[in-house]
Amino acid sequence: MHVFIAGVMQGERRDDQIDSQSYRSRITEALRTHIPEVTITDPFALNPNSVNYEVEQARHTFLTMTKEAGKADLIIAYLPSVSMGTAMEMWEAFQSGVHIIAVTPYVHHWAIRFTATEILPDLETLFQRIESGTLMQSANGDGQGA
Repeated sequence: MHVFIAGVMQGERRDDQIDSQSYRSRITEALRTHIPEVTITDPFALNPNSVNYEVEQARHTFLTMTKEAGKADLIIAYLPSVSMGTAMEMWEAFQSGVHIIAVTPYVHHWAIRFTATEILPDLETLFQRIESGTLMQSANGDGQGA
């Protein structure tokens, strides 16, 4: 199982900083604990200093990571606020038929609503799904989703 972790990095910021990325390590830890054979692509882990990249390196990173989202078996998109980059990753994954789980309160936002396979309200619900094995069932097409 190849999981791509998408989520807010800069979101609605107007500066060159990033929001807390602690959710990524929490999701990674839960996945590795309960799905030992998982392969994880985490754009932030691969590019922790990306906000400081020169323009060409930043462009290459953005486009490469967006394409990688379409190669995963599952995307977990954490969206406590909106994110244009995550929306693009979700679109790429949607176009490729990837199972997308959005963790967000934005259940009426069309970019989320019409690309996500499932929408979960919060990280705790996601962690419960990982621990119980129902996340894997739905990602493999064996469950009904949320």
